[in-house]
Amino acid sequence: MKVRVVIEGTAYDVEIVDLNARPVVAIVDGERFEIWPESPPAPLVSSLDGRQALAAAAPQAPPASLAPAPAAPAPPAPDTVESGTVLAPIPGVILAVRVKPGDRVTAGQEVCVLEAMKMQNSIRAKQSGVVTTVYVSDGQHVKHHQPLLVIKPE
Repeated sequence: MKVRVVIEGTAYDVEIVDLNARPVVAIVDGERFEIWPESPPAPLVSSLDGRQALAAAAPQAPPASLAPAPAAPAPPAPDTVESGTVLAPIPGVILAVRVKPGDRVTAGQEVCVLEAMKMQNSIRAKQSGVVTTVYVSDGQHVKHHQPLLVIKPE
């Protein structure tokens, strides 16, 4: 499935490889992203003309634990991106930072939650290692490709 998405005036070409696979693979302007949705996909339903569509699901309120809470200011993001840096895949708001400097993480582990277009996106570690720096805090607005944190491989 290919779509064109406009976020804050910037257009993105998005291709979803298989909406039912986990992780969902999305290619945004030629860059590959793996998305791990928290809930199962909506079931397919057939219309009278034989076409299929996703069934509409009732919106769910986010858990209280994901509500932004005041936090200590995060260090400013660097001018250059170092190896192991986790970048924001899309612009949005950080709902929750799940790690802190010194934490050990494994590949695929959720490190933060980013809300974009009223959807919660789990940002996951691409490699195992130790979190050395966290640049963002809960409630912070981030831009596309903004550094979120750094994971030093073990």
